[in-house]
Amino acid sequence: MASVVDRLGGEPVVRALVERFYDLVETLPQGAQILHLHFRGHGISHVRTAQFEFLCAFFGGRRDYMERPGALSLKEQHLHVPIRPEDAEDWLALMGQALQDVGVAEPVRGQVFGAFQRAARALINREAGAVAE
Repeated sequence: MASVVDRLGGEPVVRALVERFYDLVETLPQGAQILHLHFRGHGISHVRTAQFEFLCAFFGGRRDYMERPGALSLKEQHLHVPIRPEDAEDWLALMGQALQDVGVAEPVRGQVFGAFQRAARALINREAGAVAE
């Protein structure tokens, strides 16, 4: 059975997805809080490469990211980030747009987006409407 990375179109499509997503984060109002949250953590300079490597592993491709010493689970990586439901929904809206923009077709787009929905919502650790930090 082909990995999700393969069904997406391979690593070039995963790379394009990450690049498009962060282009949207950095330019659209919906991305402002996501960008702010990145600056609270390790900054934005490394995030495109890290997310590409993470998604490759998450979707059954190469495991470089997971095999690094000190690799953390998705939840552990985000414990220090105050994520509200509205932040998760903004993230999902932008990732949904990125999936569409890079031409990921159904049914794989729906399957990938479903995985993103479960992951994003599992990271929520603040109440809706809480003051954005």
